[in-house]
Amino acid sequence: MTQTRTETLQLTDGSELRCTVAEPDTAVRGGLVLLHQARGVTDAIRDVAASLAQEGWLTIAPHLYHRDGDDQVHDPADAESILDQVSRLSADSVLADTDAAFVWLAQQGVESDRMGVVGFGIGGSVAMIVATNRSLGAAVTVAGAGIVSPLSPNLPPLVDVAGELTCPWLGIYSEQYTMIPREDVEKLRDAASSAKVATDVVLYSGPIDPHAEDPRAAAETWQRTLNWFDSHLR
Repeated sequence: MTQTRTETLQLTDGSELRCTVAEPDTAVRGGLVLLHQARGVTDAIRDVAASLAQEGWLTIAPHLYHRDGDDQVHDPADAESILDQVSRLSADSVLADTDAAFVWLAQQGVESDRMGVVGFGIGGSVAMIVATNRSLGAAVTVAGAGIVSPLSPNLPPLVDVAGELTCPWLGIYSEQYTMIPREDVEKLRDAASSAKVATDVVLYSGPIDPHAEDPRAAAETWQRTLNWFDSHLR
């Protein structure tokens, strides 16, 4: 298994951003910014970063909760702490963090058209917001909530920004994940279809549980994600 490490990047506001990094053992095909689930940077996310690196993608996962001094909520049953962390996210904060990650990729020699962003759960929501504000090669959202009602007072509903996507975007959802109703997913599909880039929304009947210990457990979701980047990051 490819090893991960933690790097610290300086932000323009003087704060420090912790990031988990995984490097391919072979030639680098491109770079991916990996965005974590609601609990933060867990072992599962580190495993995903390592697996993406094994596929040839230089991967960096910014710790979006770093402003509060935390990398993750350690108790998965602590819903109050998880909701509190998510509610503190803003469009400005997540864009500042992902911008720093993209700058790091560029410093490693990755060109912008070979950079992508992928996220699971709240990270999937953030991935779409990033893909509507920055010029990238491709983006993937897995079970990103906040479609009609925003996840945080300072994040937009995804349906409001989907038409502004700047790069090919894939959204993956499941009918079994009842926190995101099918009708919301269909609204997102319609909104994204107005963008001037390729978009696709896949709605599975089976689970793609974004709170599972390993998001790769849904093999087809994983393969679709890899295929999307294979197709658009060239």
